[in-house]
Amino acid sequence: MDGGTAAQQRVWRPDWPCGVLSVLRLHRRGGGDPTFRTDDAGRIWRGIRTPEGPATLVLDSRPAHGEVHAQAWGPGAAWVLEALPAMLGALDSWDGFEPRHPVLVEARKRHPHARLGRTGLLMEALLPAILEQKVTGQEAFAGFRMLVHRFGERAPGPGVEMRLWVQPDAATLRTVPSWEWLKMHVDPARSRAVVTVARVADSLERAIAEGPEETERRLRTLPGIGRWTCAEVRQRTFGDPDAVSFGDYHVAKDVGWALTGTPFTDDEMEEFLEPWRPQRGRVPALIGMAGLRRPRHGARMAPRTHLPASVTRPR
Repeated sequence: MDGGTAAQQRVWRPDWPCGVLSVLRLHRRGGGDPTFRTDDAGRIWRGIRTPEGPATLVLDSRPAHGEVHAQAWGPGAAWVLEALPAMLGALDSWDGFEPRHPVLVEARKRHPHARLGRTGLLMEALLPAILEQKVTGQEAFAGFRMLVHRFGERAPGPGVEMRLWVQPDAATLRTVPSWEWLKMHVDPARSRAVVTVARVADSLERAIAEGPEETERRLRTLPGIGRWTCAEVRQRTFGDPDAVSFGDYHVAKDVGWALTGTPFTDDEMEEFLEPWRPQRGRVPALIGMAGLRRPRHGARMAPRTHLPASVTRPR
């Protein structure tokens, strides 16, 4: 089953009860994400493009033994196994965070071992974030699936049999023609932003070493990249506890409803969260963990219908 590629292995013993799926769920782009699978045994499979090349990673959480068993295949196998602890939250700390609000106090009690993971991978977070700009989740996830299937590659080793894929690399993204983006229901504004960041991907990846603020500064100089997209990247690439998705269709409304009974605007949420700086992002994260979302009684944002029909999904 190894597809001709030998597996590398690691057994990691975190010093806290690590909820593997709860940490990694943030990286799943919809239920049909081709880069993220869960098998019948409960193991989590990921197709990841690392600085060393593509990798297939499978994680088997064994909480009774306090262990996470990992296997990886492909050119990026060693890199992804080395990055595993950070990816699962080993570098995160809730020191200094005061819940203050009764709702947050209760949520923290129910999720005392929550951690924010960091991947150290910028394009992995940036590409889908751009595709999710100002569209419904349904439309964004469908576009991402089609893009990965048409222009990505099969994940190494058993990733082929698991129907696991790896996102396209920057060189490939630069060559996707405009009509192909339209077939994938990605409008010109978003496709231009993707191609633009792909052209400077190497420079952006190097900025990771300088931290989230400098990375955001560089990202914000590019057309089509704003505050919301940067926050989505900071949350995943850096595990940044202060990153808040201002501009999101739901976040401010849900935070306001959960903590005051009245949905917030972005400005109201920003003012309300200020006492939690530099860990403001933990507030909406806790609210999400607690499943506190305002009732959805109003009309939903509808997917657009003026773009060309989708292409057939490859097997």
